[in-house]
Amino acid sequence: MTYDPVSANPLAGNPLKSRNDVEKGLRDLFAPLLPYFSEGGARVRLDAVGAHFDRAAADLEGFARPLWGLTPLAAGGGDFDHWALYRQGLANGTDPEHPEYWGTVNGIDQRQVELAAIGFTMKMLPHLVWEPLPQKAKDNLAAYLKHARQFDYAPNNWKFFRILVDLGLEECGVEFDRSYTDTYLAELEDFYIDDGWYRDGNIRRIDHYIPFAMHFYGLIYAKLARGDGDRVAVYKERARLFARDIQHWFDDEGGTLAFGRSLTYRFACGGFWGALAFADVEALPWGVIKGQFLRHLRWWSKLPIATRDGVLSVGYGYPNLFMSESYNSSGSPYWALKAFLPLALPADHPFWTAEEVEANFDDAPVPLKHPGMVMMHTPGNVVALSSGQQNWQMRHGTEKYAKFVYSSRYGFSVEADERAYPQGAFDGALAFSDDGRHYRVRETNESARIAGDKLHAVWKPWADVTVETWLIPANPWHIRVHKITTPRALHATEGGFAVGRADQNADTYIDEPGRGVAKSVTDVSAIVDLSPDGQREGRAFRALPNTNLIVSKTIVPQLRGEIPAGTTVLVTAAMALPAGAAAETALAQPPKAPDLAALEALFAREGVDVSAIMVPETF
Repeated sequence: MTYDPVSANPLAGNPLKSRNDVEKGLRDLFAPLLPYFSEGGARVRLDAVGAHFDRAAADLEGFARPLWGLTPLAAGGGDFDHWALYRQGLANGTDPEHPEYWGTVNGIDQRQVELAAIGFTMKMLPHLVWEPLPQKAKDNLAAYLKHARQFDYAPNNWKFFRILVDLGLEECGVEFDRSYTDTYLAELEDFYIDDGWYRDGNIRRIDHYIPFAMHFYGLIYAKLARGDGDRVAVYKERARLFARDIQHWFDDEGGTLAFGRSLTYRFACGGFWGALAFADVEALPWGVIKGQFLRHLRWWSKLPIATRDGVLSVGYGYPNLFMSESYNSSGSPYWALKAFLPLALPADHPFWTAEEVEANFDDAPVPLKHPGMVMMHTPGNVVALSSGQQNWQMRHGTEKYAKFVYSSRYGFSVEADERAYPQGAFDGALAFSDDGRHYRVRETNESARIAGDKLHAVWKPWADVTVETWLIPANPWHIRVHKITTPRALHATEGGFAVGRADQNADTYIDEPGRGVAKSVTDVSAIVDLSPDGQREGRAFRALPNTNLIVSKTIVPQLRGEIPAGTTVLVTAAMALPAGAAAETALAQPPKAPDLAALEALFAREGVDVSAIMVPETF
């Protein structure tokens, strides 16, 4: 019998239409983990994948992260047969004399991250995880948490982790220094920008950590905190504002924009919608919020995101270590269970009783100033034109943050070999080479601006080469204008959207001057040269396997050509659509090249600086 990798996904076949469906989805996701609990219950080790932190911390991660879903399940009245196992794990993991002890925190430590889920559970379910413990175990658990919280936390969303631990300690009657809580709540205010948007830490980095961390934890605090009415009101109002914008990071089928780091957390991206419900914040009509939530889970139910035994893999649309972060262990993907927060709500909550409302996006571009993006909705996809953010700390940070365009349906690709320029995917990017082997793409900007629904950036692939790039929506196309000034000749490759290719000869490749087109069984992707001087060669390039986040094998339409010394203007149009009549119509009608002088005048007159999203990082 042929193995179907999608069928291993615990969500596969689940209609995910009702609260009962969502509850079943959570149970099905947890069940494959049971054989991997250690004898003492404190550690869950799923495979040999390593992270930059030690094995004990990784095993704690595997133990703690499922609590983000199991705790709401129990809080909402759902049965779970393994709380005794978790109590055993809590007792042994915090006992310095037990062989499964999690290890002592002595500074900024991954354990501080995972203890947040334990604090959350102690707050929500003291009768299940605290009160039944013997006194020695209570003392050890309290001492472990109090010791860990006295150290600094990373200067970003981690500051919420101490606050969540403190909520649990308070609920269980443990005395601790509350000034630490107040300090971090105050310091988190420094991360707020405006209009509901935060930055994640001292760097103005804006990615999925804003919805699934900054707002997610803030809304938990807003629901559970006592005696902090002013801050609770602020958190709720910011979430209302943010919902209006972040809805445009989701497409009409539930897929979310593939952008930034930590994407192996997968449906954690939908956690924001569940957190709105948990905190009783009707930022959009309940039926709209419910639709966003359920469509997102259904989108993930159709992808091969688990191993044969149903354990979630490190990866995104399929198992893929290329795109992982240095802090991703085999337990990391279970932060996805944050999405199940609404199970804490009773069945008669308006979130659950509302009729699911279908997505209602039109094709008008949506400028989002704070992340420096312009969003475009097309069928089954949302596209983000991006001014580009800098992130040199993350593996493949350039691909995750600095491309010109990102997508929910087509994801993005990470490069497999920086010394193989001819084999680069370069989807959504412009790559230069001066030796035919190595290459440079946009990594950061000298400046970035937005004017209406158009973006402009200045970037330097080398110190002596300057590129100005304008990005213009022309839905379903988008246009890129590059003004390149170089003292020496270069070669350039520019890529469109990567689309999945078949294993058999079922795809069509069009390689011709001025145009590259890929027609797969499911999609059509094209890139067209609109440049005033000459035409680059087009090709539909078969990218190296396992480089794209969504599918393992892709075709990327590209334009390739020589760039002479001096100043050269390249004008490019790119689009991708599901295969069908609409795609063929769009393919036959590419947009016209814009007037460069008019673009320059527009930004001189109306351009708003968004360069602050690229504050230089320190290592």
